[in-house]
Amino acid sequence: MSAKKTNKLKILNDPIYGFITIPNALIFDLIEHPYFQRLRRISQMGLSYLVYPGAHHTRFHHAIGCMHLMQKTVATLQAKGVEISDEEATALNIAILLHDIGHGPFSHALEHSIVSGISHEEISLLYMRELNEQFDGKLRLAIEIFEGKYPRNFMLQLVSSQMDMDRLDYLKRDSFYTGVAEGNINSERLIVMLNVVNDELVLEQKGVYSAEKFIVGRRLMYWQVYLHKTGVVAEKMLVNLLKRANVLSKRGEKLPASKAFQFFLQNQINKENFGNETVACFARLDDYDVLSAIKEWISYPDRVLSSLSEMIINRDLLRIEFLKNELSSEEFKEIEIENKNLYNYTEEELPYFVFTDSVENQAYNSSKSKINILFKNGSILDLGKASDQLNIQALTNPVVKHFVCYPKKLV
Repeated sequence: MSAKKTNKLKILNDPIYGFITIPNALIFDLIEHPYFQRLRRISQMGLSYLVYPGAHHTRFHHAIGCMHLMQKTVATLQAKGVEISDEEATALNIAILLHDIGHGPFSHALEHSIVSGISHEEISLLYMRELNEQFDGKLRLAIEIFEGKYPRNFMLQLVSSQMDMDRLDYLKRDSFYTGVAEGNINSERLIVMLNVVNDELVLEQKGVYSAEKFIVGRRLMYWQVYLHKTGVVAEKMLVNLLKRANVLSKRGEKLPASKAFQFFLQNQINKENFGNETVACFARLDDYDVLSAIKEWISYPDRVLSSLSEMIINRDLLRIEFLKNELSSEEFKEIEIENKNLYNYTEEELPYFVFTDSVENQAYNSSKSKINILFKNGSILDLGKASDQLNIQALTNPVVKHFVCYPKKLV
């Protein structure tokens, strides 16, 4: 009896783009791998569903969407005479498919709490190298592109730049799932206008208005969605909660948690010791581990752990105030003293409930990489200078907003 053959050229139905095809068997096998399937259990937008109830889509969704846009882009560039081999096309698809594979539970919260000194991009690279070994070196070219070591620079720009496939997908996707229409950019129009000149990605002049909308849409999505004050305070509370769990575990307390979660609570994980054992354990850690632990911690005797857990689960969050100016140390001290007296916080407990910080939004950072506009006469200008909208140039300036968080007053 012959072995059952699997059709690896599957079609997925995506709510944003419609049907998405998986281009070859290698990419199908990568998608089927447990490391990638884990992304089904990692929220794309962390705790933003506490603000926008529809924002329950996952990193899996997003990665597949990015791959679809990459396929479209490669076909567009090839049609314009840019030479991209089948091997390079597959490598580009793999690089963008796996660009977020290193994200931890609730996306960014874990990076700032129980894992330190290593970013999700660096963890993604560790996963890609591990997968490269498992797939007999077939990811070598994708890794070179991802690291920026491949000599064709425009390929890195497709994966990571001011107008990469990552941004073209997440703005449109997050806009769809939150219902915030301002982020609904025209990604297809932008892709059709892409070209390559002197190994640099450029946007043809006809696409300049779509690029302007992309930049403005990105700015609005950051203030309305990604940096919405309720989402900001919820993520800060989650970070504080994980830090507290880490502190208690280091003291020898055995907190109820899954084995994978216990590993990260009990060990100080950083770039130096993120080895094969850690990679394997991280692959078993997802949103469900963290959420189920938080539910258990509500009844834990530690006041900080139980209070923060209950507040997050029941969406009874700390008050957050955005400020015109940063608080002086004297002003912040007053807020600390008032809350310390009101709630009888100890010196150790206080910083978990009363804190100040800031958020920053820079819609277009031309110092990192530019969106270059190609004019009909062959000249190339940065979008900030090419646009006849004065506000595009203004959006290159970072905007910083300070805030303070503290408990809602007892009545």
